[in-house]
Amino acid sequence: MELIESVFIRNNLIVAFAVVGITIWVSYLAADKLTHGRIHGSAIAIALGLVAAYFGGVSTGGTRGAADIALLGGIGLMGGGMMRDFAIVATAFGVQLGELKKAGLAGVISIFAGVVVSFVIGAAVAILFGYTDPAAITTIGAGAVTYIVGPVTGEAIGASDAVITLSVAAGLVKSILVMIGTPMVAGAIRLNNPQSAMVFGGLMGTTSGVAAGLAATDPKLVPYGAMTATFYTGVGCLMGPSVLYFLVSALV
Repeated sequence: MELIESVFIRNNLIVAFAVVGITIWVSYLAADKLTHGRIHGSAIAIALGLVAAYFGGVSTGGTRGAADIALLGGIGLMGGGMMRDFAIVATAFGVQLGELKKAGLAGVISIFAGVVVSFVIGAAVAILFGYTDPAAITTIGAGAVTYIVGPVTGEAIGASDAVITLSVAAGLVKSILVMIGTPMVAGAIRLNNPQSAMVFGGLMGTTSGVAAGLAATDPKLVPYGAMTATFYTGVGCLMGPSVLYFLVSALV
């Protein structure tokens, strides 16, 4: 057992890929057999990941979730920003420029509209829960944009760790809602072509949620939604600690 444990710890990144692969396989199997496709497998996988992170942190007293367990230390690297950004860029490379140009002005407007509307909703919720500090309101509002924009904004404007954590939670809730809700509303909003997928990605913005939701709707639409969702994240990271923060500071 000591030999096996030693080998696993030395090759923890390979172990991480294996664990994530098994988790995804179980999640998609559960989505197919238990929910008959109503809940996408990626949503179940994310939920299992959050549960594993909670118990990993509680059992070890650490701060990195499942990565605090020695055998699963590679998850800290695999789930880091480097691998995430690589996956996003790789997905976006599947876009055909001819289809991207067809989105035109509507695609651009959807990105800015999506950022502003999400931010306003998140900031309003923060105010309703009693937050009065502009930095806290802005950070939570940015978290409603995406769980990436929230921490970036919070770190830039000096928000507390607790508020930054709340912003991540807000972004995760939005991501899960988008990935679960997309297949349900796809028919009603005619989400069946690359142009509508790009506008949808620009409005929703959460890359993981949009990608998973479109994968459950039509896998061919994933690169288009992911493309505008990626731009959405970049715009949010630029606007959060600058324009949006200054506006909140002026109003509050």
